[in-house]
Amino acid sequence: MDPYCYISTSRAAKWSELYCSCRHGFEGNPYLGERYCEDIDECKDANRCFGHSKCVNFFGSYRCEGDQKKTKILILTASLSSSLGLLLLLIGAWFGYTLLKKRNEIKRKNMFFKRNGGLLLEQQLSSGEVNVEKIKLFRSQELEKSTDNFNSDRILGQGGQEQIEEFPLTWKMRLRIATEIAGALSYLHYAASFPIYHRDIKSTNILLDEKYRAKVADFGTSRSIAIDQTHLTTSLVHGTFGYLDPEYFQSSQFTEKSDVYSFGVVLIELLTGQKPISFLRSEEEGRSLATYFIISMHKDRLFEIVDDRVLKEGPKEDIVAVANLARRCLNLNGRKRPTMREVTTALEGIQISEKTSNEEHNYEVVEFVRTQSVEPWDVVSSSTGTGSALDAGRGSSFHEIPLLAFKSS
Repeated sequence: MDPYCYISTSRAAKWSELYCSCRHGFEGNPYLGERYCEDIDECKDANRCFGHSKCVNFFGSYRCEGDQKKTKILILTASLSSSLGLLLLLIGAWFGYTLLKKRNEIKRKNMFFKRNGGLLLEQQLSSGEVNVEKIKLFRSQELEKSTDNFNSDRILGQGGQEQIEEFPLTWKMRLRIATEIAGALSYLHYAASFPIYHRDIKSTNILLDEKYRAKVADFGTSRSIAIDQTHLTTSLVHGTFGYLDPEYFQSSQFTEKSDVYSFGVVLIELLTGQKPISFLRSEEEGRSLATYFIISMHKDRLFEIVDDRVLKEGPKEDIVAVANLARRCLNLNGRKRPTMREVTTALEGIQISEKTSNEEHNYEVVEFVRTQSVEPWDVVSSSTGTGSALDAGRGSSFHEIPLLAFKSS
């Protein structure tokens, strides 16, 4: 093969040089002539061709020729491997999805179990206080059938067209309801085998049955604690504005006294018939009912905010006693609040005094209990930018109604 040559000339220096090289695929001494550039046998290199390809040398170059049969086998093997890998991936994804779905169902069941009082039922069953044979559990299919596919016409107090919105709760009913709520919370705190904090006491979570007996509902945020444990520390603050313990809001430490604070708000709702949060009140008066109530107590204006029916039917000394009890429950210092056991005893005492007392009382001078560290705390004006998670969920049942679904007259 002829070598490749060229001449390099320098006119300034007046000289010329000849440069030669063998062409690609050849090697040798190109200056000696054509015969001295010989073909290179690239196939001597065992790694010249990859896989099962065969190296074939020809003049000036080479090529790799594959074994078609082996190549087809390789392609088929690669395809089968890819298909098998994809199949295993799909099977793994399906199992993962099934496992995740089952885990979510278990979480939902546990959530609904606790929300509907399952935690309390477990405590009662373990303590032997409940006769298991008398417990009736209903499947969702049975409830669906008995309520005509959860027809809204079957809601208690709703007669097919318009739900009853008004029923006057008497003073005696309010006092009895407050006592029943306090007794239920006292049981959760002290009588259960492990103390239970409800953590979301509010009027919409107090249900009344057909005989207007109070039942505490919605245990979705409830927590049981060890007997020697004094508080529950949470990463997020759970509760409802208007009922939220300010001490818990600031420290993220929930104690039994946090339930006491929330009960105090429910108690003044029963006294006044007003909502826990109202933007109709000025900021000076207090947007939250707790603040409004405490300011009114400071100014000796209790009877100006008490519900008309309560003022008409209830003995004033008993109204004052309940108001002072509510004020103690709303103390900003949780340690100075009464326990739910003490609250229950106080309300039961007021009930007994009403039944046994027939004497005339002079109501011209009314004295209020003055306690320390009872100051207005308006949650509406407080910052909520601390990562708090506020839940306004409502407890509900197809045969019970919320405590203050009624309007006082």
